[in-house]
Amino acid sequence: MRRFARMVLLPGISFVAVFLAGCHSAHVEVAVENRTGAPVRLLEVDYPSASFGSDELAAGATMHYRIQVQGSGPVKVQYTAANGRQPQIQGPALAEHQEGALEVVLLPEGKAEFHPQLSKPD
Repeated sequence: MRRFARMVLLPGISFVAVFLAGCHSAHVEVAVENRTGAPVRLLEVDYPSASFGSDELAAGATMHYRIQVQGSGPVKVQYTAANGRQPQIQGPALAEHQEGALEVVLLPEGKAEFHPQLSKPD
């Protein structure tokens, strides 16, 4: 009986192991750099199906975060500036299965630059 179990189960297990090893999850490495000249508070980055953020990002600091895009839609950034204003900035659209990097540079006067280096969507 044990021999039979080894003959039946081991090939199935090795198939699953090979299948899982071949799986690849697409991720986007996001870097948010604060070049506003002052700390920002309540930073939030929204992307299709999720968001991330930080209570505070110091002037000159960079925050890194890894995301997995599900669905499609634009990146949106909002924060509270040192002067109390709350800029809301829309960036590039992302699509499911894209991977690569996205740099978001927060600039003075509630502006931002987006530097995507992303694969084309499927």
